[in-house]
Amino acid sequence: MTFKELNLIAPVLRALETEGYTQPTPIQEQAIPIVMKRKDLLGCAQTGTGKTAAFAIPILQLLDSAPKDNGHKAIKCLILTPTRELAIQIGESFAAYGRHLRIKHTVIFGGVSQGAQVQALKHGVDILIATPGRLLDLIGQKFINLRNVELFVLDEADRMLDMGFIHDVKKVVTLLPQKRQSLFFSATMPPEIQKLANTILTDPEKVEVTPVASTAETIQQAILYVEKKNKKQLLAHMLGDKSIDRVLVFTRTKHGADKVAKDLSRIGIPAEAIHGNKSQGARQRALSNFKSAATRVLVATDIAARGIDIDELSHVINFELPEVPETYVHRIGRTGRAGASGIAYSFCDAEEMDNLKAIQKLIGIQIPVIESHPYHMLAPGQVKINLPKNKEVVKRPNAVNASSGGNKRRFNNNRRNRW
Repeated sequence: MTFKELNLIAPVLRALETEGYTQPTPIQEQAIPIVMKRKDLLGCAQTGTGKTAAFAIPILQLLDSAPKDNGHKAIKCLILTPTRELAIQIGESFAAYGRHLRIKHTVIFGGVSQGAQVQALKHGVDILIATPGRLLDLIGQKFINLRNVELFVLDEADRMLDMGFIHDVKKVVTLLPQKRQSLFFSATMPPEIQKLANTILTDPEKVEVTPVASTAETIQQAILYVEKKNKKQLLAHMLGDKSIDRVLVFTRTKHGADKVAKDLSRIGIPAEAIHGNKSQGARQRALSNFKSAATRVLVATDIAARGIDIDELSHVINFELPEVPETYVHRIGRTGRAGASGIAYSFCDAEEMDNLKAIQKLIGIQIPVIESHPYHMLAPGQVKINLPKNKEVVKRPNAVNASSGGNKRRFNNNRRNRW
């Protein structure tokens, strides 16, 4: 199928052609006709499937066909999203797809002065893209009124839950007209999110393009066992491979992100960190430098990474495994986007084995292990046996075979002697 077959108007088709898009992704193919019919939608899709375009394209077409405002523009569409990076990314998508339409949008988020955002609102906008905190703040200051909203999009609903925004989302929903079209997107659908969807949507159609919490088949995954103290050296060793031209590295904490970026910069590898404690200007500069390849390594925390959308990002490295297994899916989904291939390496120390087990249980696969690196650590439950002629093999503690000394007792005695 092509975008032309989705009955899109000529200005939108021209914009898509400029972007180099001719064929919709599965979620776009399924969601666009539903939104165009003004039906509520429940979309379950992992990051990197093209869901922003799945709602941005039909929203632009619906607003273009609606009666035009006489005088001041009122907000017709509200898009609520958890992070500033993602809000900016969505704004860029609306700018790209709507470049030939006379539809105005603006993006508001916290962490920066509200002055420019308030001025944009005063001039009138059709589409408002917002994070929950700044939206409620400006509503409280009477700069925003939602009584004319016809379309409401809740994006990354599961991340809203993770970040503690669900109560804010519920507050915003109470301020919306009851008669509206609502689109609800989430990468995972835990019970709390399903319950929230039930309160927002009316007789929705459901689109689920991939199994919940699955990883894209285009992404090659690998585990590297390493002691925590050696992770820094292993990362530097891997980045000695010049074919890894740009890589997104994940840490669990903001302090960890800063430390990894500084350690890499110290040894001559251009790296910057991006996380919630950075100013908006610093975050945007780091992201811009990474997109332009001025910075080779971007070190990010999970909250900062949701809005990072880099074309042809080949590698993701989990410097630390996430404690929430669904987060692993979101992290590695930064690569292998839109059908492209990608590689995701994950470092795992002894304290992270439970995290790894939870991840593998969630995604339903056993992630291959790479042992051919200089900092390889034996996984718990494995022992190393030194054989003649300096050959080494890895054995499970209860393993017994003919060459190991006959019975189990002799095997265990021999093993103790060798250590």
